[in-house]
Amino acid sequence: MSDLPRKAVTRTAKLAALPLGFAGRATWGLGKRIGGKSAEIVGRELQQRTAEQLFKVLGELKGGAMKFGQALSVFESALPEEVAGPYRAALTKLQEAAPPMPTRTVHAVLAERLGPDWRERFQEFEDKPAAAASIGQVHRAVWEDGRDVAVKVQYPGAGEALLSDLNQLSRFARVLGPLIPGMDIKPLIAELRDRVSEELDYGLEAQAQRAHAEEFADDPDVVVPDVVHQSEQVLVTEWMDGVPLSEVIAEGTQQQKNRAGQLLTRFLFSGPARTGLLHADPHPGNFRLLPGEKGEWRLGVLDFGTVDRLPGGLPPTIGDSLRMTVEGEADAVYEMLCEENFVKETVDLEPEAVLDYLLPIIEPAVAEEFTFTRGWMRSQAARVADPRSPAHQLGKRLNLPPSYLLIHRVTLSTIGVLCQLGATVRMREELEEWLPGFVVREGEEKADSTEGLEDDGLAEAAAEA
Repeated sequence: MSDLPRKAVTRTAKLAALPLGFAGRATWGLGKRIGGKSAEIVGRELQQRTAEQLFKVLGELKGGAMKFGQALSVFESALPEEVAGPYRAALTKLQEAAPPMPTRTVHAVLAERLGPDWRERFQEFEDKPAAAASIGQVHRAVWEDGRDVAVKVQYPGAGEALLSDLNQLSRFARVLGPLIPGMDIKPLIAELRDRVSEELDYGLEAQAQRAHAEEFADDPDVVVPDVVHQSEQVLVTEWMDGVPLSEVIAEGTQQQKNRAGQLLTRFLFSGPARTGLLHADPHPGNFRLLPGEKGEWRLGVLDFGTVDRLPGGLPPTIGDSLRMTVEGEADAVYEMLCEENFVKETVDLEPEAVLDYLLPIIEPAVAEEFTFTRGWMRSQAARVADPRSPAHQLGKRLNLPPSYLLIHRVTLSTIGVLCQLGATVRMREELEEWLPGFVVREGEEKADSTEGLEDDGLAEAAAEA
């Protein structure tokens, strides 16, 4: 009854065909170069053709293949525009939809998990799915008490498909890497694989969503639908309308984009402080813009299947090191990173070089407001990806402790979404409000905020801020 697809060998064959296709295009590219085209032009054509095939295959599959595609899609803004443009629509589709499983399969799961009289639990139930994602699809319905609800039904065999796909994709990590400059694909796949069991557990998801729904119940800016019912493979939550963030990215006004970016940033940093949980799947398909009071838009948040449990909120080390980085305290930052094992004992780095490497976080935090753009994202990705650059060499020698891995990915993913939005965000305002250690403690002398930033061209921004 599984629809992932029906035979594992089919999935394996589709994924295994990816590197063969890449090799074929590389041969095609060599022929183009012999024919007189420049290496740069041929490289971009190869990247575009490779990306088109990759996302076509990932979109046809569910499980880990689509989960990887969704995680990768938020970094689309790091790609050159002439490469990213043609398949941006395919990436957006990955965030919102996938081929649905047969109606009979949906009914079978509901009968097994809610009982043979499952229809009596609903006043209405729409067989056509409203959305389909990596491990389940969502149906709109009316619950027995009259509430509009979203019924999330897990694909039979989702766990096996997730692990199989991610194991298969990990073998191709080196081939897939060039699609997103500056991003190491293998740790991303490994981290997704490690979280499979949590994402399949709708009981854990229900707990996380209830915690957020309770905390944000009266919040004027963030809306989280409450959980109505949960059982194995079935999760029923309140229905939430609104404009998907993917539509805001494609067609929204600049005011909507800025508002969405501000609220997304606020939710990222305030969530751990308020709930002890970090929403760890920040792709646009999981967010909506909803009309609020006085004409202000609110941010609706969905899908709490992947969370990082942070009982004390975000680690104070992040705020302390970021504050000292902004203030140009290279030696103090370096000492803290060594203490937290970001720099191993066997590695010796220049503190000033470490500050330079942290530029992507420094720059948005320095100014009173910062406009995230694809161009800025591409420049940062290129800086880190270029094997000749000091940033690339330094990045290879830094260590990311396991406890920071998910926080790091969520932060980078959120920045990717902000760049897709092209949003102007007051990030420093949110950091000061929600990030422990970022605001200078009372009685502590603040360093000159422009010190150490001159070489990065940030002193002027700091002065204006």
